[in-house]
Amino acid sequence: MRDDAALAGEAAAGAETALRDLLDLMARLRDPEHGCPWDRAQSFATIAPYTIEEAYEVAEAIEGGEPSALRDELGDLLFQVVFHARMAEEQGLFSFADVASGITAKMRRRHPHVFGDAGPRDATTQNAAWEAQKAAERAAKPGAPSALSGVAVNLPALTRAEKLSARAARVGFDWPDLDQLFAKLDEEVAELKAEIAGARQDRLADEIGDLLFVVANLCRKLGLDAEASLRGANAKFTRRFQGIEARLAATGRVMTDEPLDVLEAHWQEVKRGEGA
Repeated sequence: MRDDAALAGEAAAGAETALRDLLDLMARLRDPEHGCPWDRAQSFATIAPYTIEEAYEVAEAIEGGEPSALRDELGDLLFQVVFHARMAEEQGLFSFADVASGITAKMRRRHPHVFGDAGPRDATTQNAAWEAQKAAERAAKPGAPSALSGVAVNLPALTRAEKLSARAARVGFDWPDLDQLFAKLDEEVAELKAEIAGARQDRLADEIGDLLFVVANLCRKLGLDAEASLRGANAKFTRRFQGIEARLAATGRVMTDEPLDVLEAHWQEVKRGEGA
């Protein structure tokens, strides 16, 4: 029987061959004379939306629990990385090898308990050390560092709100307990109601934004992922709404023909059917 080292060696060789094939394929697609016109026409900016989309599709595949779908979506995401790296190499900026070696060096640096001489760490200790290392790296960059530096602007808004507030909390700018956070939530709801009553349409977006920011903070305080929580609510609403449609369709009716109280009754029946 082959030992673990032999099996690992075979896996690494297979991965190297597969990756080389992918890099060669990307080079062929971008070939100035014989490549694909669409692929040749792309830039970092035009490909970025696809990269974001593929990352979401990976998350969706994980939630779906289907390994083959996850494998396919990870391949699509890897293709995006290879695409960006190829365009960078064509411009003399960096190569795929630079990307891979850069992340390898970063992960080694951030895991001294595995690759260095730091002592053993549990998950909590490692998370704190990880954040401290990231903060040190930000501080070493040129310019005056901010505690909020490096939180990507293009993150989903709820996710970014959580990350911004978590960064602020690390330097002491945070609600000390849930009671004060709920008081702030009540305050923002009251301010929104006041703007609605005063017909101040120009202020509504600001007040809604403030309210959502506090909700994102509440999720952080409770150890919840705001984006995942809202995705769950979206999925639940979709499931129950479609349940109403199915109930009505079974009797030849449609939602637009029913009064709201009837639709609400169907909603409650669907909920009870889910055990909610």
